[in-house]
Parts: sequence; structure tokens; C-alpha cells
Amino acid sequence: MEINKDSENLEKALDKQTPKISKEEEIGFHRGAINTLVGERNELVKMIQNVEAIIQAHLKRLEELGVKIQKG
Repeated sequence: MEINKDSENLEKALDKQTPKISKEEEIGFHRGAINTLVGERNELVKMIQNVEAIIQAHLKRLEELGVKIQKG
């Protein structure tokens, strides 16, 4: 399936490829997509927080060992 990349909005880009569905089905589809994406975003934030905590632990230990760390 090829998406029309010249189109300025999602509806026009997908118009030829998507079967016609009821308004209620489309609303459900978009709500489901948003719920899934919000969950994925939340997991990504948790991952970033974990990585940052590990980086900070390494930086702290390096400073304890006398290594000067430039921040910025």
C-alpha cells in the first residue's frame, strides 16, 4: 500500500487505501491508537529515567574517584 505523501492531512493521504467505516468505528480506532501510543510513550519515559539514573550513578562514582566531569 502506498500513501500519498503530497497530501497535507491524514484523511486525504489515506482516503484511497482505507475502506469506508462508520463514524463510531473510526472513533474507536483512533481512541485505541491514542491509548496504545500513550502507553508506549509512558514506557519510553520510564526507560529514559532509568538510563538517566544509571548515568548519574556513574558520574557520581567518577567524581568520587577524582575525575572532573564537565557538565553542559
